[in-house]
Amino acid sequence: MQRCCVRCNMRNGPSELAGNVDLVLADGVTHLDPETAAFGAMIEGWRLQQRARFLNEAGTIRPRLRLVRRFAEFTNQYPWQWTPAEAEAFMEELRSSNDTFSVSSARTYQAALRMFCEYVTDARYGWPQRCWEMFEASPAQIFHEWNSVVHCAEFEGDPRRRPLTYDEVQALFDAADGQVEEIQAQHRKGALAAMRDSAVLKTVYAFGLRRQEACCLDLADLRRNPRAADFGRFGAMFVRFGKASRGSPPKRRTVLAVPEFDWIVEVLEHYLQEVRPAFSPKRHPALWITERCSRLSRRRLDEAFEAARARAGLPKELDLHCLRHSYITHLVEFGYPELFVQQQAGHSYASTTAIYTGVSDEYRNRLVERALKARFADLWEEQP
Repeated sequence: MQRCCVRCNMRNGPSELAGNVDLVLADGVTHLDPETAAFGAMIEGWRLQQRARFLNEAGTIRPRLRLVRRFAEFTNQYPWQWTPAEAEAFMEELRSSNDTFSVSSARTYQAALRMFCEYVTDARYGWPQRCWEMFEASPAQIFHEWNSVVHCAEFEGDPRRRPLTYDEVQALFDAADGQVEEIQAQHRKGALAAMRDSAVLKTVYAFGLRRQEACCLDLADLRRNPRAADFGRFGAMFVRFGKASRGSPPKRRTVLAVPEFDWIVEVLEHYLQEVRPAFSPKRHPALWITERCSRLSRRRLDEAFEAARARAGLPKELDLHCLRHSYITHLVEFGYPELFVQQQAGHSYASTTAIYTGVSDEYRNRLVERALKARFADLWEEQP
């Protein structure tokens, strides 16, 4: 007859689970430094568990592992010795040492450490029993409802980050173009890179792209739209590296060019005919090419925006993602349906699109005026 008890369940659990203690820490082996060996095995086991969920190694798993090691170094303790007091002291240290440490960053840190604790306290992976056998102590959860950041608001970003006005967008693009003219007038190197940076910034705005989406564009992603033949091969942009969620592959979508941004056709045509060939890209598939014939990086794209922003005299709180906010806001102000804007942005929910939207007072006044004219037409008769 099988005994049903916690100890038995720990031992007879599914040892084939990715991250199980038996896969990363051999039983019956005497370690010269058992504490370090056990902690290293925990880290490796959690890595295997996350890989089993198809999470991104570089963008998700490694940063989480670095955070766990950083917390262990801060406490100078091992996971089976951690308590909520150490977690609270760690968060206080982060807040006091970094004035820009945001609420969203704190939640991300707490979530990562909470997930690690959930892994090492889950009996199915065998760590509670093994730690008790080796150190007479078992790991415990260190974050709970009383010491964790509560998610109360839909948007917790810096309120100074906002959509750009039409004048600010124009000033940004003029600054990017002015950089090209200045370099050419001084006969310095970098004119091609400056022209590329100007074109990519305009493309980010004209199609509402994220950094990753813009940098990962290939020539094959330029699409024709039969309903907008005048745009030629720039009638749509096929985005293949959209924002993923919960370990899923990158989302895909097709972003249509809209008539209000038809100037992007001339920009891209000039880039593909005059600028890109000068980089000697050969058979490289990327749309945005660097001087070393490689794909434009996200960091370089950020630097291009920051240079244009500084030259235009715009607030330093504005970043590249604000162009995406501007795109969504301006589509709404142009009168496009909410569902169309949501699909263009690649949002799963309309509430997310609403967070990005920050329409101007002028637009709202036009809506009020339109409503008043519809209801009180006799009061709005045009004067001769």
